Amino acid sequence: MSAKGRRAVFLDRDGTINVEVGYLSRPEDFVLIDGSAQAIKRLNEAGFLVVVVSNQSGVARGYFGEREVARVNETMAGQLEGLGARLDAVYYCPHYPEGTVEKYRRECNCRKPGPGMVRRAQEQFDIDVSRSYVVGDHRGDIVLAKNVGARSILVVTGHGAEEIDKLKGEGVLPDYVTNNLAEAVDRILSEQ
Repeated sequence: MSAKGRRAVFLDRDGTINVEVGYLSRPEDFVLIDGSAQAIKRLNEAGFLVVVVSNQSGVARGYFGEREVARVNETMAGQLEGLGARLDAVYYCPHYPEGTVEKYRRECNCRKPGPGMVRRAQEQFDIDVSRSYVVGDHRGDIVLAKNVGARSILVVTGHGAEEIDKLKGEGVLPDYVTNNLAEAVDRILSEQ
């Protein structure tokens, strides 16, 4: 990992790229948030790697399996590609310490805000996280950014509006708060 590695934007999936529906497991329920594909395309054009990092505790909770996660991720990538946008990688964590499925019931370093998914991408793509961003709608996304030394953007789509007061109460503040992914990308590109 070089100090002059590539820039990346790490995106949460549910509530950031697509409409939050609660434990999304069916491809037919995947709906892009307006402007998300164009925002990702703009990142692609600006030379950023775009990497999805998503907690999928529904696997550990027994709501759905990894096959369903893969099918939803394939749908996401396909819809984005059809609109001219590209994801460079998609990582997810199926673990949850209080899960009901023994295989996935554990603490791990890949569950956000743990750094595991970002570190994996760093190794695979030679990413300089100090020049990168984490964008999401949860506390875990903001803490992840702080844990790896990236900038953080909280979007108020999904659960983001509910998270703002919690984060303030904890003294964990994102670098920026935006209405959606499109505005987050405006902010990122304005700093380049």
